[in-house]
Amino acid sequence: MEKVDIEARAQRARALFVEGYNCAQSVFLAYADLYGLSPALAATIAGPLGGGMGRLREVCGAVSAAFLLTGLRYPCADPRDREAKSRSYRVVQELAHRFREENGSILCRELLGLEGQNCSPEPSPRTESYYKRRPCADYVERAARIIGKKLNEEDR
Repeated sequence: MEKVDIEARAQRARALFVEGYNCAQSVFLAYADLYGLSPALAATIAGPLGGGMGRLREVCGAVSAAFLLTGLRYPCADPRDREAKSRSYRVVQELAHRFREENGSILCRELLGLEGQNCSPEPSPRTESYYKRRPCADYVERAARIIGKKLNEEDR
């Protein structure tokens, strides 16, 4: 795989989020072309992971998208291929560690300070005040950088 322009991909992910895509879609769409996925298919695959998995506020959607991209870069399609499965899991754990180290958590509710709040399935309207009070665009950009760095590493 040829090297990706990490900063361009990170900025693209941020721009996609500001356009209205959720956190998972934004990161996944920023790299989906590398794997021949159409934007519509990529947005469909990553869509349910926004808001910490369907707005459950669990694992941040931007982080989940990085995990999906891990599956494309380090596939483990054969259920008997323990080596491939271990490699994929190792990369997922590494990415989670990098994101947690940089941001304090990989959980949406902790990143947004939403502990104990109701998790409505209704998406929040994307208004100017939404963007001012939510650091999600920053998390999207950071997750896109983290996965970009990993994608640029040589295979081990």
